[in-house]
Amino acid sequence: MAVPGPVTPGAPFEPSQPPVIEGFSPSVYSTPESFKEKFLRKTRENPMVPIGCLGTAAALTYGLYCFHRGQSHRSQLMMRTRIAAQGFTVAAILLGLAASAMRSRS
Repeated sequence: MAVPGPVTPGAPFEPSQPPVIEGFSPSVYSTPESFKEKFLRKTRENPMVPIGCLGTAAALTYGLYCFHRGQSHRSQLMMRTRIAAQGFTVAAILLGLAASAMRSRS
């Protein structure tokens, strides 16, 4: 039976830094992006998602306004419209992911 040799301590683990993995880069971009730069890049990649989010927010806001004013029929219509806008947003996200996956394959 082989006796293991002494363990040589490597570089200490630093929890505030990402782990270093040989041959792996955590970011494909050479410089870190700010929030604004990342938001604009993602919007250019898939512009339907922000449109769907704005539509969802608009339907929700107007529906709550109608509810507050006592217009229950219009409020119900706006809540249904909100659900449709949310479905559109989810579909846009999924289609954007599929398109991104197809682009990365070719």
